[in-house]
Amino acid sequence: MRNALDILEERGFLYQLTDAVGLKKRLGEESMTFYVGFDPTGNSLHIGHLLPVMAMRWLQQCGHRAIALVGGGTAMVGDPSGKTEARPILTAGEIDANAEAIKGQLSRFLDFSNDRAELVNNADWLRDLNYIEFLRDVGCHFSINRMLAAESVKMRLETGISFLEFNYMLLQSYDFYVLKRDHGCDIQFGGQDQWGNIVAGCDLVRRMLGQESFGATFPLLLKGDGQKFGKTASGAVWLDIQRTSPFDYYQFWRNVDDADVDRLLGFFTALPMDEVHRLGALPAPAINRAKEILGFEATLLAHGFEEATRAYLAAGGEFGFADPDGKIATSSRVTEVKTTQVNSDLPTLTVPKDELAEGIWVVKLFIDSGLAKSNGEVRRLIKGGGCYLNDGRIADDKLNVTLDDLRDGQLMIRSGKKNRRRVVAE
Repeated sequence: MRNALDILEERGFLYQLTDAVGLKKRLGEESMTFYVGFDPTGNSLHIGHLLPVMAMRWLQQCGHRAIALVGGGTAMVGDPSGKTEARPILTAGEIDANAEAIKGQLSRFLDFSNDRAELVNNADWLRDLNYIEFLRDVGCHFSINRMLAAESVKMRLETGISFLEFNYMLLQSYDFYVLKRDHGCDIQFGGQDQWGNIVAGCDLVRRMLGQESFGATFPLLLKGDGQKFGKTASGAVWLDIQRTSPFDYYQFWRNVDDADVDRLLGFFTALPMDEVHRLGALPAPAINRAKEILGFEATLLAHGFEEATRAYLAAGGEFGFADPDGKIATSSRVTEVKTTQVNSDLPTLTVPKDELAEGIWVVKLFIDSGLAKSNGEVRRLIKGGGCYLNDGRIADDKLNVTLDDLRDGQLMIRSGKKNRRRVVAE
């Protein structure tokens, strides 16, 4: 089996490591336990959380044990990282409810059977801490000068940071210490804005336990235009289907920028990297097939095969499929879905096979199907670019449609964006 660090590096997951050589050696020699933290400030994870979740999947598939830490304790303080102002403070009841919802979502991506992964809540050891004892036993290991130099703190010094938030580094470091002491956790992963906290955690483990530990960060995920990834005009894209439907989830991935496709396929699918690079390098309009694959695979992971299939077919039925004939090779499970399924409920026109063999005037076909009422209407639609055959725009009103136009025993005609008819030959 390949070394997990090689896989993460190849797919672009790694930004900084405390000891790359030592970590790679250990990952190649034994099963290691690692953790990633999630603050339950809402009742759902969103796409911005998925980069570490996908990295956890790869590490787990390479035989390493995952700990997903839900920050029921740290959420009562609020992480200042990446924020220009303090996060709202939630009640313990709100935090606990959010933590339970997040646990269910993580289980879609990680295997929690046979002790391969564990869910822990740092509220179990943080909420009952004795403040004086904590300062004496833990706080003595932290230098104020070093804490002020941390990126997460420096950014907030300009707008103001409360003493409550300033404590966050101590608490996150203490999490790593507890997980190392009680769960044998050797590695902490987090976003690149967590680097200062992660390094501080490794240092605390060394000082309090005299043991080696490792830290690594993931790159900040931005779109090609520099904007934050996972945001739309209507807000964040959530894993909770009550907040973002599987169709809208699929469409988010389907509509990413061409320049981002290669990178996102590497992060958010399990496709081999040679296939990722091949798909990501497709020219327009073929690159749209790569986006369909990205959308299907991402929705498959988050919502399952049936929901991914429904979303793919619904989007294709409304906007057309990028590769209806399957000419672009892929190992994606999207190939298991027949695009003819989308048309099962569409109005259908049956024409004699021998008549189609001779050729049927496209204008007549549109009228017979009910998409238009007169020859003049069809001609005007064609002239205005509003008539389609198998999702290809019709430019010639003298076109004859023949058996060669059939796809899987049928052909599709469309007027405008949504008025579609299926045509079958018998």
